[in-house]
Amino acid sequence: MEISTSTWMMTAFIAGMIVSIWKMYPFLVNRTLEDDDTGEDAHNYLIELMQKVLKEEETAPDAKTLHEKMTAHADFDKERFWRFNLNKLNQLLFTHYAQHPHLSSIEDIHQEVNKETKKN
Repeated sequence: MEISTSTWMMTAFIAGMIVSIWKMYPFLVNRTLEDDDTGEDAHNYLIELMQKVLKEEETAPDAKTLHEKMTAHADFDKERFWRFNLNKLNQLLFTHYAQHPHLSSIEDIHQEVNKETKKN
C-alpha cells in the first residue's frame, strides 16, 4: 500500500497544528495572579478598608493623607496591593462616586460612614 503525497502533507499539517496549539496553550490560559489588584474582590476590599480608615478619623482627610493612612493600616495587604498609589486611590474614589451618585467627595463618604456608625 502506497501513501500519496497529499496524505503525508495532511498528516504533517495536523501534527504541526497540534504541536503549535500545545506550545501556545500556556499563553491562552487566563489565571488570576496572587497580586491581582484589578478585580471586583480587590475593589471591594479597598473600599471596605477606606471606610474603616474614615471611621477612625474625626475629620475627613485629603486624598494624600487618606492614601498614607490606608497603606499604614493593619488590614492593608502590602504584598497584594504593592502597586497601590495615589493615582489608584483616585481611580477607586471616582469609581465609588460613579456607583454612588449622591457622593462627590471624601468628605461625603466620611459623613456617610460616620452616620451609619451613629445609627448602630
